Amino acid sequence: MKNIPGPQSPAPTATIASFEKRIIASILNRIREGRRKAPPSNGAPGFQVVEGLAPARIREVTLSDWSAVTELKRRWGLIPDSYENWRKLWALNPALEDIEPKRPFGWVLDAGGTIVGYLGNISSTYYFGNKTLSAVTAHGLVVEPAYRATSLTLNAAFFRQTSVDLLLGTTAIEAVGKLSLAFRSNPLPQPDYDTVLFWVLRPYPFAKAVAGKLKLRPSISQMGSALGAIAVVTDKVVRRRWPRRTKSNLQVSSIGPQEIGNDFEQLWTAKRSEKRRLLADRHPATLRWHFDIPGDRAATRVLCCYADRELKGYLVIRHEPDPEAGPRRSIICDMFIRQDLPEILEALFVAAYDEAKRTGSHVLEVVGFPADIRKVFLRWNPYQRKFPACPFYYKATDAAFHNELLDEGLWYASPYDGDATLMP
Repeated sequence: MKNIPGPQSPAPTATIASFEKRIIASILNRIREGRRKAPPSNGAPGFQVVEGLAPARIREVTLSDWSAVTELKRRWGLIPDSYENWRKLWALNPALEDIEPKRPFGWVLDAGGTIVGYLGNISSTYYFGNKTLSAVTAHGLVVEPAYRATSLTLNAAFFRQTSVDLLLGTTAIEAVGKLSLAFRSNPLPQPDYDTVLFWVLRPYPFAKAVAGKLKLRPSISQMGSALGAIAVVTDKVVRRRWPRRTKSNLQVSSIGPQEIGNDFEQLWTAKRSEKRRLLADRHPATLRWHFDIPGDRAATRVLCCYADRELKGYLVIRHEPDPEAGPRRSIICDMFIRQDLPEILEALFVAAYDEAKRTGSHVLEVVGFPADIRKVFLRWNPYQRKFPACPFYYKATDAAFHNELLDEGLWYASPYDGDATLMP
């Protein structure tokens, strides 16, 4: 008599895929919410909406507005700047040196001496072939609910600027993206910028943080953490979800942002000559300014790849502090590599992966970068999650140049662009 097989249990890969879809993806797409908390629903403490509101007028931001803008951000769930970082952005920005006419730091809505709305205007410099371009990034839009009918005046002031070449929005939520489209901006044409690649570094703490986000009963949460960790470990082994490096004579060292030296200038010059691309300024002084954030609780390191004592590429990684809830992250902020050579990327990313594990991060994230670079990352089978909408919009003040930038091959966008990595 033949043995008749009984019902088969689900294959391990099917179980893992289900876990990934139902748990990891559903939770991790909210990781970034910790950086922008939901505003109170019934008014914020210390601010009462009343009838007969004072009319609001728009004016340019001054350094003395820091305290009022900070309080406005805090009331409505945005991370406020320290005064030192505020001064860094507006008074010490290399892109604002020796420019005429003077560029606004941003705009506020002023209602009888009370700041009820704010939009920052962060300046930067870009290069496109032999051209030097001026750019501004919209930052930190926040308006008291009672005055949101007039908030379009802030956006209009940003998009009316004619003394710059590029207008950028690099951390746009869905509603802000729609506003950008209304002012004739375009989403970034660089493919998959809305897709985050990530690797799980520490399965049990990761699974525990995910279970914590679900707000389960303690007994169920503990069991879910254990089962989730087993699933992630199994999946990681089966699908080989980690970076691997081929043998080479490349050496990688780690430095702080203030140790960036003249060899970065040589790399920057060589990289600009490789291909006609729109590139944010990466002179050594600008890199030091960008990544040295006053009062930042995160740790930023610059990984440098050398061959025969020549700098072949660098990678900037930011290790975020423990969040109130959710997994702890390390993020690739910037990366510049000679000829985009895969062996240099491998050496740098393996070093970044190992460093992120040592610092105790639960996940390592990559956002952006051109398709040829992302192809190398995809070899290592990352998990993926999408933003609700494209977070990056652009508008060139010259219509012909704007249309030229619809070509995805002209972009090298990453978290280094705009304001994504300028805040503590």
